Amino acid sequence: MMGYAGCKTKTALKAQLGQAPNFIETSIFGPEFKGDGTYYVVGPSPWDRRWYAEVLVSGGVIAKVK
Repeated sequence: MMGYAGCKTKTALKAQLGQAPNFIETSIFGPEFKGDGTYYVVGPSPWDRRWYAEVLVSGGVIAKVK
């Protein structure tokens, strides 16, 4: 899944650890967010891709960002 994290920086995304993810899907193949798992997100917007992150969602919350 490639999605938009809704954060201007990766540091801002890391500050959301322990919170429910709020990803906006950018895949042309339809919704791919299914709950717990590893997801790949971009920022600061879906069109201006300055950073990428791998996000681990566990228990319905963001558990790890790298």
